[in-house]
Amino acid sequence: MSLSTGVNVAYLFAAVCFILALKGLTSPKTARYGNGLGAFGMVVAVVMTFVNRHVENLDLIVIALACGVVVGIPAARMVKMTAMPQMVAAFNGVGGGAAALVDIADFSKHTHVGVAEWVQVAVVFGVIVGCISFSGSIIAFLKLQEVMTGTPITYKGQQAVNALVGVAILALGGMVLATTSSPDLAIMAGVALLFGVAFVLPIGGADMPVVISLLNSFTGLAVAASGFVLNNVLLIVAGTLVGASGTLLTRMMSQAMGRSLANVLFGAFGKVQVSSTGTGTGGGEDRPVRSASAQDIGTMLAYAQKVIIVPGYGLAVAQAQHTVKELADALTSKGVEIDYAIHPVAGRMPGHMNVLLAEADVPYDQLKEMDEINPEFPSTDVALVVGANDVVNPAARDMQGSPIYGMPILDVDRAHQVVFLKRSMRPGFAGIDNELFYDPKVTLLFGDAKDSLSKLVSAVKSA
Repeated sequence: MSLSTGVNVAYLFAAVCFILALKGLTSPKTARYGNGLGAFGMVVAVVMTFVNRHVENLDLIVIALACGVVVGIPAARMVKMTAMPQMVAAFNGVGGGAAALVDIADFSKHTHVGVAEWVQVAVVFGVIVGCISFSGSIIAFLKLQEVMTGTPITYKGQQAVNALVGVAILALGGMVLATTSSPDLAIMAGVALLFGVAFVLPIGGADMPVVISLLNSFTGLAVAASGFVLNNVLLIVAGTLVGASGTLLTRMMSQAMGRSLANVLFGAFGKVQVSSTGTGTGGGEDRPVRSASAQDIGTMLAYAQKVIIVPGYGLAVAQAQHTVKELADALTSKGVEIDYAIHPVAGRMPGHMNVLLAEADVPYDQLKEMDEINPEFPSTDVALVVGANDVVNPAARDMQGSPIYGMPILDVDRAHQVVFLKRSMRPGFAGIDNELFYDPKVTLLFGDAKDSLSKLVSAVKSA
């Protein structure tokens, strides 16, 4: 077997690893295996690239690899679950930026000898998409990290301005194809970076998971374009897999949030409409709510037959996943049936709650997706909502004009009793009041989620 054939076989093996890795990531039971398999495939791909090509500037490449390892491993191991979305946004942006830089460098290097037309098209496409992904992901990171406001940043005529910037990018792309000029390519890249910023600024926190997924698919497409530029089949395969899976995930998440994919792609993010009923953003703070002590709620839970726990971002912030598992174990020991209701966009990323609860060794068969668990609420004695808000807000069903109207929700309001563990009456990502708080069958327990859960554990054990 020749070296070239051996390398191609290794590339095929790596591509199969990537495909099986995606398959593994579809279930919490196989996610660790899938992640490891994907990493192994990438190691094989990198090694084979060094074997197959005459590598220039090897010392700089080794230094860059070392820097990546030094930054990447601690970042991945030390990041808190609540900060995982912004880490994903940052890493995704770096990937898009790297793909764009590769295209720019290769284009500039070969301009004097002429570049094939199809390669020019790939370069233009990769630079545009990669730059949009880079700058957009940075803004997403800053919003999620609360370095800048998470609310939509809008101004009059914004959509028209964005459209003009988009037209300018296309015009500059045509100019690059006509002139093969590196300065024109640099100007196009700069305008694409500006468009990425303008694209994400009007997006609010409630829509951010969809945006991250969409930008991830952009990065995949940019990487695939780099594969065409470098004539590297594995890059084309890997980028296409990321682009396709990211697009599918974006579509599924937009459906879970009550948005069409066309609505996501054409800039309706963060558009807040005023409800015809006049409900504002938390204006109901002065209205009376029913609250109770941990002892009273613990007794209610202990004498229930069926309890559904609804985890949300507040659970992640409090790092209370182990405590909620302890509460579930205490209730199970008293004969209470326990399930967990998982909304597709609970937290800040798809699968956020699944991973969080898996850390606490919650049995996988107790994690029920929305479509499976919703029919169970009418026969449930107590729905215990820990740090969730928008994903259980009946306004999504009942209030036309609400920012979340049409978003599928968990039907906790159909349980016999509902208990919310909350720090305050502050609204969720969408910034709207939850009328469910004022329902007579709803009880609120205020305080840090971990502390409140610990008190409930003690109350259940003593009931």
